[in-house]
Amino acid sequence: MNAEMLYALRDVAGVPSHPVLFLMLGVLTFALHILAVQVMLGASGLVIWGALSKAAYQRQLAQAMLGVAKIAVSVAVVLGVAPLLFVQVIYDPFWYTSNVLSAWWVIGFILILTVAYLLMYFFYAKNHHLGTQKTICPGSMILSLALMLVVGFIMHVLTYQMLSPDQWMQWYAPNGEIDASGRKLHDYNGWRFGFFISLSVLVISGWLFAYRHYISHRTDVDNGYLQWLKGLATVLSLAGGIVALAFGIGWMATLPDSQAAFGFSPWVGLAAMLISLTAVMPKLIGSRVNAPLFGYGLFGLAAITGIVVAIAREVLRWNILFGDFGYNALDYPVNMDWYSTLLFFGTFVIIGGLVLSYFLTVAWQAGQTEGVYTPSPAVTRLGNLSILLITLWIIHFFVLGLWVWLR
Repeated sequence: MNAEMLYALRDVAGVPSHPVLFLMLGVLTFALHILAVQVMLGASGLVIWGALSKAAYQRQLAQAMLGVAKIAVSVAVVLGVAPLLFVQVIYDPFWYTSNVLSAWWVIGFILILTVAYLLMYFFYAKNHHLGTQKTICPGSMILSLALMLVVGFIMHVLTYQMLSPDQWMQWYAPNGEIDASGRKLHDYNGWRFGFFISLSVLVISGWLFAYRHYISHRTDVDNGYLQWLKGLATVLSLAGGIVALAFGIGWMATLPDSQAAFGFSPWVGLAAMLISLTAVMPKLIGSRVNAPLFGYGLFGLAAITGIVVAIAREVLRWNILFGDFGYNALDYPVNMDWYSTLLFFGTFVIIGGLVLSYFLTVAWQAGQTEGVYTPSPAVTRLGNLSILLITLWIIHFFVLGLWVWLR
């Protein structure tokens, strides 16, 4: 498929702001989304490991990580909407074509994700005292994690298929026979998929260090449990780094011949360096991991590593679509819409920032409180203000829609 055909598939309405804005937001939101996914995967793995064990510390950790996994799924789903929106704005010829070619799986994605989430909630509902009582129906959690991986693989395939417009016609009409069923997953790269999944081990290691420091100030926490967490997180950090680098090397080795040099690019080198640094940092800092800067900083370092990986991923996509097929996303026609642009950033920064601040404040203070947590008047006012702003935003949404409709 030539560049002229790809340009012809663009939305004739253009984009409401400069394409570089959507490119940057796509990278940032993907990095945040995949970070939440990796926390969910890592926490789910620890839940299963602890639920199938009789060791007290493992079961105690499983109890804590079950709540983390449950919330991380919600965060991943919410954050996952944004990068999909941004990629379909500037890469719409590629994204929509890939979706149509595997339409059956696109619809199945929602159904499989729903079942996976319900299974996790079922396990959660049946195991409120996982740390002290027998595990009930561990198979539901195992199946939930397996289906989550299936969901991730579907999204991997959809993203990977969009990079091969020269294969679209062959996939749509193999041997000249049109196949419009959308039942096939046409292309994938196991090394690439494995790389992003394996990073969950490295990410959950940083999360465990943050969790360890978070509960270390409570008098009802066993010091032996804290030491055990440190050892476990250190092992996971090293193992996760090694496995991620191995999958990353495999991914770079299987790039198309036209992109083989990308494996030696500065972005790949920086990503590999940060993965290695994140993996060995717990060993380097030693006992200083008990300090807040390092206790929480290790997860922050993992997040920064994820952002760099997301940038490298986007650079590779750009190199393929522009370098191999002549498609330049940055020359997408712009029909500037200041209202929608300002509304997005206002929603993201003001409402999102305020609500997130409230949630984080409550979570932090509740975790540092023994017994029943009662928020202070200032925190209560912050919560009330968050509810008020969300209510006003919803009213504005419907009023604006009604106004546009009546016009």
